[in-house]
Amino acid sequence: MKRFFLLGFLLLMAVDTFAQICFKFAGSQALPFEWSAEWLARIMTSPWAYGAVFGYICAFFTWMTLLRHVPVGPSFAASHLELVSVTLVSVWLFDEQLNVWKILGGLCILLGVLCLARGEQEEAHASPESTV
Repeated sequence: MKRFFLLGFLLLMAVDTFAQICFKFAGSQALPFEWSAEWLARIMTSPWAYGAVFGYICAFFTWMTLLRHVPVGPSFAASHLELVSVTLVSVWLFDEQLNVWKILGGLCILLGVLCLARGEQEEAHASPESTV
């Protein structure tokens, strides 16, 4: 079951990251922003916009599947690991800067997920009859 959780959250992080990166590319192609038919056509013809929608649909189904089997607290926190992965991919793909605050923020997210998972694990060992 641990393998299911790990693979599920890795898949969720991957499709969330994919969707965010697609949005970034779609937004860049749609510039300059303006309320016009031409601007809307640029978005509607961008394969990146469709990639973002596809990524969100995949993330939704992955998330719903995971929620049937894992506790909400740590799951919700772990679902935000994509903030870390998007930041790292953006440094690589978009030449964005990685500074001390982004590193500290990413570490806080990771520590928060680990603390919630650890607390859930200790609760499960303390009362084995309670399952979600």
